[in-house]
Amino acid sequence: MSKPCILMPVPLPALLDAGLAQDFHVVKSWDARHPQTALTDIAESLRFIVTGVPVIAGGVVRPIDAAFMGQFPKLELVANIGVGYDNIDARAAAARGIVVTNTPDVLTEETADAAFGLLLSVVRQLPQADRFVRSGKWLEESFPLSASLRGRTLGIVGLGRIGKAIARRGEAFGLKVVYHGRRQQDGAGWPYYADLKDMAAACDILMVATPGGAQTRNLIDAEILAALGSNGIVINIARGGIVDEDALIAALQNGTILGAGLDVFLDEPRVPAALLAMDHVVLLPHVGSATGPTREAMAKLTLDNIFSFVRGTGPLTPVAETPWPRS
Repeated sequence: MSKPCILMPVPLPALLDAGLAQDFHVVKSWDARHPQTALTDIAESLRFIVTGVPVIAGGVVRPIDAAFMGQFPKLELVANIGVGYDNIDARAAAARGIVVTNTPDVLTEETADAAFGLLLSVVRQLPQADRFVRSGKWLEESFPLSASLRGRTLGIVGLGRIGKAIARRGEAFGLKVVYHGRRQQDGAGWPYYADLKDMAAACDILMVATPGGAQTRNLIDAEILAALGSNGIVINIARGGIVDEDALIAALQNGTILGAGLDVFLDEPRVPAALLAMDHVVLLPHVGSATGPTREAMAKLTLDNIFSFVRGTGPLTPVAETPWPRS
């Protein structure tokens, strides 16, 4: 009996490829000489897709939207490596009864570590101090005094798994922690702000940890940045589109806020020249979860989701839009 097909429309970690090869015929449309022909050949029989966001897929972009899924009448599962799944139209999938899975939890602590590393780097100017030593300037003068983490309030936008992990780290560093989200969460021990602008005015660190997509596009705009104020710092480890990049650049240039730490950008891997030119901004190449052990754990959970679904025991981590068991 021939192996069932699974479509891999973007390049993904080798561990995933190896884990699927024994039980599936892996169709790599991204590597096909004629990609659309490769899709047409499997269109009537395809039941499974495995995919990932561009940062995991080597920069390759392949939205799994309604039109793309519509090519495959028997499609049952879209397994995504990554906790964020704004590369997939999960609502369109739900309307067709297609299950979407992601990889939560396994990358929470690494991403929270990266977020706090960014925060410390911005406040204490650690990358700038490193460059100062390497350039030999320390032989000529002392490094300027930096801002301090002391006495600050950390406002978290999106109190999900990663947001909570960041909040715990904030408390350990003596920060007051507050949060904003779609609703107040039962059991969360931190003050809640229903209005984002009110929270921005009440804090001086804005930590962006909310999912990306159309609903949060440009959520952090010029008005929010103005409310944050001249001592304010923006840290974004979520998705580049959540922060209005033009408004952020303007706020950094004119002193509306003090600084920013960015692991994500609107048009990755292209970073605006204006951000590259600023010395009060710390820039990372979307490495929040980019450690060997974590990427291995993400790949394993993706495989576990696929095989559990194929066995008929259901997905392990379906996204909110496609719950399991189906309601």
